[in-house]
Amino acid sequence: MTAYDAAFARCAEQAGIDILLVGDSVGTVVLGYDSTVPVTLDDMIHHTAAVARGAKHAHIIGDMPFGSYQTSDSEAVRSASRLIQEGRASSVKLEGGARAADRIQAIVGAGIPVMGHIGVLPQTAGLGPGFRLRTNRERLLDDARAVQDAGAYAVVLEVVAPEIAAEITAAVKIPTIGIGSGPSCDGQVLVLYDMLGLYEDPPSFVKQYADFGTQTVRALTQFASDVASRKYPAS
Repeated sequence: MTAYDAAFARCAEQAGIDILLVGDSVGTVVLGYDSTVPVTLDDMIHHTAAVARGAKHAHIIGDMPFGSYQTSDSEAVRSASRLIQEGRASSVKLEGGARAADRIQAIVGAGIPVMGHIGVLPQTAGLGPGFRLRTNRERLLDDARAVQDAGAYAVVLEVVAPEIAAEITAAVKIPTIGIGSGPSCDGQVLVLYDMLGLYEDPPSFVKQYADFGTQTVRALTQFASDVASRKYPAS
């Protein structure tokens, strides 16, 4: 599950969630950006450290935001090191398949565990077919193998055709974590605010487990009414 603060990290851990991804999705669901691109490394360190303070046992993955690893191997290692040292992440995640293999290898070579991410890549989705289902079988398989061979310990498959996701899961030795990619992956991840009904436009593949958005508006409306009518605070 994704998490972005200490309170939700505690809730997720109490629910038995064993891996918490501090995703750059914080940009859209928490910070109000139209995409994840404006999210900075400092933003990610801030939110990752908050999650680390709330969770005592979960494995915490710090997402590497746009611009924090593309320039060079050395820049990627520096960014990943900050997420580990300042953000207290257990590992880092970065987007890209074969094109990101050198960066993954460099970060792993520095002693930092890396989770890969292929399929839909939100940071650069606007340069290609957007957020549509990925169906290029050969490219996806090549990307998964490249991520594995570079040393990643797991790989996210985002909005990959389910039959291809199943084939990738069987083909690689590292765990696959699906999001919108069907039931055959080794694990699943969802954006917290999507599954709790706190984000107004979740992807179609999301199962909403609660409607906290409606409940929150109802509670705030009642509070405002009670204050206006002087029912709260009671004497």
